[in-house]
Amino acid sequence: MKYRLRIEVSLKLGTSDPEGETAAHLLKELGYKVETANVSKVYSLFLKAKSTDEAKRQAEEMCKKLLANPTKDNYTITVEEEE
Repeated sequence: MKYRLRIEVSLKLGTSDPEGETAAHLLKELGYKVETANVSKVYSLFLKAKSTDEAKRQAEEMCKKLLANPTKDNYTITVEEEE
């Protein structure tokens, strides 16, 4: 089966986010009433696996080995079956 994975990697609460802080500051200067901004990375992957559970397991493995730093990052995984 073919699956689409959406993995969002974001900074843990309390971790410095200079890019988000800059974006919020500049948006305020443009007149928007933005309180805070946070930057995340989104990975869209297509994967062949035997089941949804197997696809999710592999996505977890990818996050732990490469895509996320457990010291500073949180991540969420969404798995959708492709037709």
